Amino acid sequence: MFHMYENIIFLENLFVAWEEFLKGKRKRKDIIEFSLNLSENIYNLHLELKDKTYTHSTYQAFNISDPKPRNIHKAGVRDRLLHRAIYRILYPYFDKKFINDSYSCRLNKGTHKAMNRFREFSYKVSKNNTKTCWVLKCDIRKFFASINHEILMNILKKHIKDEDTIWLLKQVISSFHTNPIGKTYGAKGLPLGNLTSQLLVNIYMHEFDWFVKHELKVKYYIRYADDFVFLSQDKQELINLLQYIVVKLEELKLTLHPNKISIKTLASGIDFLGWVHFSDYRILRTSTKRRMLKNLSKINLSKLRILTLGF
Repeated sequence: MFHMYENIIFLENLFVAWEEFLKGKRKRKDIIEFSLNLSENIYNLHLELKDKTYTHSTYQAFNISDPKPRNIHKAGVRDRLLHRAIYRILYPYFDKKFINDSYSCRLNKGTHKAMNRFREFSYKVSKNNTKTCWVLKCDIRKFFASINHEILMNILKKHIKDEDTIWLLKQVISSFHTNPIGKTYGAKGLPLGNLTSQLLVNIYMHEFDWFVKHELKVKYYIRYADDFVFLSQDKQELINLLQYIVVKLEELKLTLHPNKISIKTLASGIDFLGWVHFSDYRILRTSTKRRMLKNLSKINLSKLRILTLGF
């Protein structure tokens, strides 16, 4: 196995991570301040990591609507630089382990490919729309906020034997929690603002993906973050699956959102990833369409003001 920790803290990796991290952020005040003594700041970070004296800074919290309200936690510049450096080394290592039909926060995946895969599966299950296709759709309640730190660390230890890397990941994971217990037993939650969080939730949910594919042996299953679907000709099969899904998620200290569990026919329309999918076509979800039109109207008004001022 390659020397994971040395690769993460290697000066060249930190500098490359900085260049990647900079994209679209060069004019931000905290970035400019860090850049003033860039070489010294990166070298000091390297030394702290080498000596294991590194500690993660506190987070700045703010809210966004995306479209529903979300609480974002933003780490300091050097911590976000380190997140990128960790991600650069760990992502290729773990991505090879993930199942093919996990589509969130992965290269050459994404929502469009997930939707096309859904369409492909629906054709196969329905025998080109000649049979009824049933779809079980589920959503995990408070996904990022529910990730259990102890379980996550135990999962990481199964895949990573390098104790130094485990130490570093623990620093990052324990830097944030959503429950009042804090950094003691039972701590949970990953910050939405961390790049590492995107990878860590996929590692966490890989336990569930593996269970679905290799123990339940489900053929037609797609997951995008905390949204996932199962397709079958047999409604009862999906009803039976649900009990096993609930038990496995309980092992991971996760629960399904009770208002977002549905078993419906494809012909009635399946709301998945912002689109409503039917047997041979899909349409934008009404709320998505309204949001797009609202945003377009804002852009047009902004352009009109600029043109008026220019005139």
